[in-house]
Amino acid sequence: MTVSPTPQLIADEIARRIIRGELSAGERLRQDYVAAEFGVSHVPVREALLKLAARGLVVSQHNKGVQVAPLDPLAQRELKLMRLALEPLTLLHSVPHLSPAQVREADRLREACDQAPDIYEWEEMNRAFHMKIYEACEMPRLLESVENMQNLAARYILVHYRARWRPRIDTDHHGIMAAIRRRDPKGAAAILERHLQRLN
Repeated sequence: MTVSPTPQLIADEIARRIIRGELSAGERLRQDYVAAEFGVSHVPVREALLKLAARGLVVSQHNKGVQVAPLDPLAQRELKLMRLALEPLTLLHSVPHLSPAQVREADRLREACDQAPDIYEWEEMNRAFHMKIYEACEMPRLLESVENMQNLAARYILVHYRARWRPRIDTDHHGIMAAIRRRDPKGAAAILERHLQRLN
């Protein structure tokens, strides 16, 4: 028996396409097309689009329906400032509570970033690395906000770096992991702040 995709699974797949640029800014998302592709009724599609709107990845406009959210330089600047304010704070509270298993998984993701063959895999592993080192912060609302910012920022990162990306060793990630192993939250947060400052 085939199980129909849930609204969350539909939202996650559409989010992946938006982040990668497979769905362009301003592109219309018609409910009937989405429902046909995923083999579901309009109800889970509407729920999925509402989830995407809450994450800032789509917008609903009168007479235009649901569209992929625009890429806005002012929004990009706002995202950078928000990330600078919230992500070091999240890491500061996460480091003392990271388990040995979480540290090992973060190091695996760091290595996957360094070895990624293309920007799409690198971006996914980079996002996963950051979320892994934050996940022990014990503040679920903060963590949810940071994850949403990560997804939004990923669109801009891919647009800016797609043409000139090259495989490289991320020394900041190595430094963050070294501080985590020392159980040095302030040191890890300081490296992360410097890391985020470098973003365009």
